[in-house]
Amino acid sequence: MSVTPQDAAATVMPSLDELRGIVAEILDADAADVTDDADFMADLEVDSLMALEVVVVLEKRFGVKFSESELRQVTSLRQAHQLLDRKIPAL
Repeated sequence: MSVTPQDAAATVMPSLDELRGIVAEILDADAADVTDDADFMADLEVDSLMALEVVVVLEKRFGVKFSESELRQVTSLRQAHQLLDRKIPAL
């Protein structure tokens, strides 16, 4: 079942490992390669289309919206997790 924006209040913050699994699936990568601080572009060879796919999936799944300036600052899984933590309301 997918989460819609109106369900965002019920959205639970994913753990770092859960987020790793989501990102690895989108990138069709081994989760072990998606380390906390691996640079998406330099280490994981994520191009702009792959990055856009990750953004769209995360926005839909967690009912959040990311600004361009926020996205420019996210270069690793840890940073993506921190951004989600700021965006998803605490329950």
